Amino acid sequence: MKTRYVTLTFLLSTAMPLPALAAGADHDAHHAAPAADAKAALSAGEVRKVDTDAKKITVRHGPLENLGMPPMTMVFQVSDPALLADVKAGDKVRFTAENKGGALVITRIERQ
Repeated sequence: MKTRYVTLTFLLSTAMPLPALAAGADHDAHHAAPAADAKAALSAGEVRKVDTDAKKITVRHGPLENLGMPPMTMVFQVSDPALLADVKAGDKVRFTAENKGGALVITRIERQ
């Protein structure tokens, strides 16, 4: 009997949160949340170097929460070379980086 109680407790503690199970929970609302989180996913950094020919940018950044990375300086590829047009070395920026096929790619960047 004790084993069943422990198993049930474990299953309940790892199950989906109750608000998501509530009647009337909208599946589309679940997918709308990342748009609101996109702004929060922006990380702070400082541009160190822009290499438009190689479509790369070097950024000294704070923690990249969405990638689980600590602060460091690193080279990123860009998803669109046009992202490099408005930034230069020394600019303070906020950006979003993603892991795309093993490459760290900046998909959004804005000067502060």
